[in-house]
Amino acid sequence: MKPDILIPTKIFQRTQDVLEKEFACHRLYEADDHAVFLKEVAPRVRGIASFGSTVDAAMMDALPKLEIVSNFGVGVDSIDLQAARKRKVIVTNTPDVLNDCVADTTLALTLNVMRRFPQAETYLRSGYWGTRGAYPLTTSLGGKVMGILGLGRIGEAIAQRAQAFGMKIHYHNRNKKDVAYAYARDPVALARASDVLVVVTPGGAATRHIVDARVLDALGPEGYLVNISRGSTVDETALIRYLQEGRIAGAGLDVFDSEPKIDPRFFAMENAVVLPHVGSATIETRTAMGNLQIENLRLHFAGKPVRTRVV
Repeated sequence: MKPDILIPTKIFQRTQDVLEKEFACHRLYEADDHAVFLKEVAPRVRGIASFGSTVDAAMMDALPKLEIVSNFGVGVDSIDLQAARKRKVIVTNTPDVLNDCVADTTLALTLNVMRRFPQAETYLRSGYWGTRGAYPLTTSLGGKVMGILGLGRIGEAIAQRAQAFGMKIHYHNRNKKDVAYAYARDPVALARASDVLVVVTPGGAATRHIVDARVLDALGPEGYLVNISRGSTVDETALIRYLQEGRIAGAGLDVFDSEPKIDPRFFAMENAVVLPHVGSATIETRTAMGNLQIENLRLHFAGKPVRTRVV
């Protein structure tokens, strides 16, 4: 018998195809009435294949046979970890396999917000080069300080790439690491020392609005913010105000507080480069993430330890 799993939201198609072959899949996102659907499948469901889905205590209670939540992605802030511990539900994620792609996206955002390449292309396509002259000068990366807020595995991959561009690295973590980079005692001190502040912290209550008005003040009118973590880590209302008033130089954003609904004020800002949460969105990386998600499910239902356990 194939183990029964719940799929709350549609997953990367290659991953979904494998899941459908190896497990008895119950697609919650296709149900008209979620509560009725959960009640029908509850006696059989032993696992959840999550893709940024909210898996809270209520859902766990609705699935009394639940043993594992295998998440597609590193961030598990949408999963109630405390409830999982209490109910002895295993939670896994997909770290490491997306480090390089997210780091690449970070440097792309840094380049695009400092060098203003998207705006320069628009200038060219609008015919202004021939009528208004050369595009205005922008800002170099070389010699600048990149402050990394959250020097984990992705942060370290970002630091390596930034150094290749001639940038200096400062960082802040809850705990100082044995690295050659300069350590800042808190986010404000890091922002004050940085030309570019990159947010790489996990989401969740502990980091909500860790980048607030105090941090943006410390970053200053010549500083840039790049966020590839979670939208919740930045006080978006303050950020919009600071961008509109020129109190920071610009922002490169791949994540937003209420995504996929984006505050339309971002679209009118020449000093903002915005992407639709594509940090890890390549075929190769998403395939690797899906493979790890599937492997964790396979291992668990074979009675073996999972590879990347969170709780």
